[in-house]
Amino acid sequence: MNRDPAPHHPLVQRLIDARQVTDALFAIVKPEFLYERPIRERHRIVFYIGHLEAFDRNLFDQRVCELPAFSPELDQLFAFGIDPVDGGFPTDQPGDWPSLDTIREYASRARAQIDRALHGLADAAQLRRDGAQAGGAGQLLNVAIEHRLMHAETLAYMLHQLPLAQKVTELREDVVTRPERRDALSSMVSVPAGATVLGMSRDAGHFGWDNEFGEMRIDVPAFKIDRYMVTNGAFREFIEAGGYREPKWWSEKDWAWKEAEQIEHPACWSRRDAAAGSAANADHAWLLRTMFDEVPLPPDWPAYVSHAEASAYARWAGKALPTEAQWQRAAHGVPHAASGNFDFRSWDPKPVDAYPDNVSGFGVEGQFGNGWEWTSTLFDALPGFEAFPFYPGYSANFFDGQHYVLKGGSARTAECMLRLAFRNWFQPHYQYVYAGFRCVLDSESVSN
Repeated sequence: MNRDPAPHHPLVQRLIDARQVTDALFAIVKPEFLYERPIRERHRIVFYIGHLEAFDRNLFDQRVCELPAFSPELDQLFAFGIDPVDGGFPTDQPGDWPSLDTIREYASRARAQIDRALHGLADAAQLRRDGAQAGGAGQLLNVAIEHRLMHAETLAYMLHQLPLAQKVTELREDVVTRPERRDALSSMVSVPAGATVLGMSRDAGHFGWDNEFGEMRIDVPAFKIDRYMVTNGAFREFIEAGGYREPKWWSEKDWAWKEAEQIEHPACWSRRDAAAGSAANADHAWLLRTMFDEVPLPPDWPAYVSHAEASAYARWAGKALPTEAQWQRAAHGVPHAASGNFDFRSWDPKPVDAYPDNVSGFGVEGQFGNGWEWTSTLFDALPGFEAFPFYPGYSANFFDGQHYVLKGGSARTAECMLRLAFRNWFQPHYQYVYAGFRCVLDSESVSN
């Protein structure tokens, strides 16, 4: 029997803990449906069973320890995922992939091989190095941990789109919602002019991904920002006002996408039969698909939408999406240990005002957890950007003018990635991210 891989070392233990999170995710899917592709832009679910272990094996081999190849073809097959960009959807069939037994055997063998090597290194000098040291074993372990935890979130997006009959639904949660406080939930707060710093310095002594390094100081003029994320109830008003039928609220590219895909509402929304809804209770005319159920639309949950939909709503409301700098300026003073809906504590959102102590110094609530937040900033390098030599395409491949920065985190975001410097990104037409938004008014509007 293999010995456990040095659980006394914090980084190794964190890797073990992260494995438990992803193992539990795969267990949600009934085995006969692991070859499904619930999101057309992504690989089939079964790919990720092999990918998570192949990534760690390929990353650690010859950098942290020697891991002799036992299946080079599977190392390569499971090396890389797919970015959800427009077009170019994968066309593979289930029969193109190895059998489930083969994939599971590969994953198990790779994990055991890694564990034996890490056990031998647990007391070695390279594993005791600071986790931020470039090229050190500590940095590579942090990369493996956060890479896996990122997939724990993006896999949830996939499983969310899987039909309920294909999942084990005993984990369904009670819906937490309260009668909507429409006026209170639509209020804005003023953020005074001041500086914010994006990114962090390389000598900060903290782990970060390559796009997080390179401090950039930005002077931000005064602005107003929504106290809370835009709710389902508020977004429903945009729909009912004809927002998806008016080209003037959409950019030319976003409108073309919406029309081509015949999109009339957010991805997880559906309409009840007309007779079931009423003008007096419009929210009940809509259903929301949660991870394990379909429920009447909770009006005080954050609206999860694509960047294109968020931008259209903001224009309709006479506002805008915040820049990355505005969002970060608004987050100044959020307590590090603030409560919130993050770190896999829940499958679904909570009301936008559910965590009043998750509040910035300016009174902006809920910026960390309960849903990523879109910004209007295109994802790009910070000054002095240097790609990780062991993962050169992690960020640089997406400095293409087609991806937007998201900040904050969702219910399925690991706590370690709630750091202020962390930068998430997706393209504007991907509807499946657990991402909402809040709006801003610029300094000219503030002074009026």
